[in-house]
Amino acid sequence: MIGQKERDFLAKEFGTKLVNEVRLLVFTQEMPCMFCREAVDVVKELAEISPKLKAEIYDFIRDQMKAKELRVDNIPAIAVIGAKDYGVRFYGIPSGYEFGSLVGAVIDVSKGDSGLSKKTRDALRAVDGPIHIQVFVTPTCPYCPTAVRTAHKMAIESEMIWAEMIEATEFVPLAQKHGVTSVPKIVINDEFEFSGAVSEDLFVGHVLNALEHVSPVQPR
Repeated sequence: MIGQKERDFLAKEFGTKLVNEVRLLVFTQEMPCMFCREAVDVVKELAEISPKLKAEIYDFIRDQMKAKELRVDNIPAIAVIGAKDYGVRFYGIPSGYEFGSLVGAVIDVSKGDSGLSKKTRDALRAVDGPIHIQVFVTPTCPYCPTAVRTAHKMAIESEMIWAEMIEATEFVPLAQKHGVTSVPKIVINDEFEFSGAVSEDLFVGHVLNALEHVSPVQPR
């Protein structure tokens, strides 16, 4: 699924940018699961490019305890874990523009560094309650990776945040629940919503606003 040209490019990128080992945990199921096989293939092929990447495949049913531990509640799912679990997740196959989001997440998690601005880092220190960010995307959306990357970087920066990319066309009931009619659509703590690839400042503003309300989710 990853062409030779892309493999060559990624080999150079990973060779210079990966620091710590990264585990790519894929949760799958033989039947019925649309795109589970493709998600497994992408992760396995990506792991072949660098010795610092390890692919781990889990069955969503047989490995329920592992899924619960990592807060994986749907499939296909990919958890990107480095020196620790930063709460970076992908639901659905990260194809199209979102393949770049996966690569970026792998590099950030390997470094253990969000790469966010000092202003954003300082603002996130105020996050003292649990924040769950869901970013709904489609593979053909050129603006979606910006929102996904910002959400994942925030999860890396703050112990109280975990963030998920959700491929809207693969998880239609969930997308309908949140009224996703355009992407990117961002949902915070299953309650607060906004759309578009906004700036870091505005994204942080939405996160801090969510803290002012009682949430049923728990910190990771």
